[in-house]
Amino acid sequence: MDWTTAIDIYCERTAAGFWAEPLNAWSNLSFPLAALWAGMAARREGGASAEYWILVALAALVGVGSFLFHTFANVWSEYADTIPIWMFVAAAILVAIRRVAGLRPGPLAVLALAAGAALVVAYLAPTDPIAQPAPPADPLNGSGQYAPALAAMAAMAALAWWRGLPTRHTLLAATVVFVAALTFRTIDLRVCAAFPTGTHFLWHLLLGVMVGLILHALRDGAAPSPQTGIVRP
Repeated sequence: MDWTTAIDIYCERTAAGFWAEPLNAWSNLSFPLAALWAGMAARREGGASAEYWILVALAALVGVGSFLFHTFANVWSEYADTIPIWMFVAAAILVAIRRVAGLRPGPLAVLALAAGAALVVAYLAPTDPIAQPAPPADPLNGSGQYAPALAAMAAMAALAWWRGLPTRHTLLAATVVFVAALTFRTIDLRVCAAFPTGTHFLWHLLLGVMVGLILHALRDGAAPSPQTGIVRP
């Protein structure tokens, strides 16, 4: 594998160069800003756990990885983009299992999800359009890889509503924003003629909003019962 093979699959990139995708690059500020907002709120309120701070750090790292990909635009930076995303997804699922489902995942569950995230990256990166010099004919423009994340978010929101948790509105809003973000990611290549800058930067901006909502929901989730470890509605 040539780690420096150039990748050009977005409307905004019409030439080689570090700043060939300025909107796609700078829109990644939404992720560290969401992490900063969540971190400041956690410090102000106190009591944030180590697992929550890991989640905040991963949220910021998503922005760093995506910035690298939309500036260097090659194979190694695609991995720098993809790996933090799936690490964040796995970590968010673990935190949600505790704070939304009210369960306490053991070491085996942690290892299983971490291994699952690694397998997703290993499986998707070589076949995802992002990793191809010329993308295949994919009606979803590679957005299908995020179906598991969308399903997990919808399940979290549904569970929060079923249990009557105070975070149910935030989780529902995050799911709706994620659907809108995926829409803009999917149509990017289809709108090049009418909108040369494309819509991928809107995917970044909305995804940053979604990450902020997820961090807010998981910070303010109901506390588990000390007797049973199960969150009660």
